Amino acid sequence: MAQESAVAFPMDLRGWQVHDSGALLPASASADDLGFAVGTFGTAPPKLVSSDGASTTVTQYARQSFQVPLEYQTGQTIQFVANVAMGTISDTTATLDVQVYAADKEGGIGSDLCTTSATSVNSATAADYTFAITGSGLAAGAWLDIRITAAITDSATGSGVTMSVNNTEIQCDVRG
Repeated sequence: MAQESAVAFPMDLRGWQVHDSGALLPASASADDLGFAVGTFGTAPPKLVSSDGASTTVTQYARQSFQVPLEYQTGQTIQFVANVAMGTISDTTATLDVQVYAADKEGGIGSDLCTTSATSVNSATAADYTFAITGSGLAAGAWLDIRITAAITDSATGSGVTMSVNNTEIQCDVRG
């Protein structure tokens, strides 16, 4: 069987949780938690949203577990991809960062496997942003503990400096 590259495995946005409690994300972002905006059926799809970062600094998180697909080819390419857009761009910075840890069967956890640094997402145009994950040592069926960090710093924009995460997925090389 031939190897297929960068096959997408979507992550349900409803599966993202409060990073430090495991509770469902609130409907609106608050404190250090991203929000889950359900949208209006037939008009606006669900998405993860930040608080308004206008004239302030906002850092908010969400966390999800993901099982590496059984078709994954050990040691091959694996990456996290998020589609992100800003409501209004920040006059300073807006970044997305991703941390990925492999959890073992004994309840242990290793080091951060994401090799991509925080990435600027300061654009009102929705785009995919890719974060590389170290595949060496990862095997099919392993559990990943993933946390995303939305960070906005703005000094004088009026309002609407919000980050929307429209889609998240794991892409990896598979055989099958």
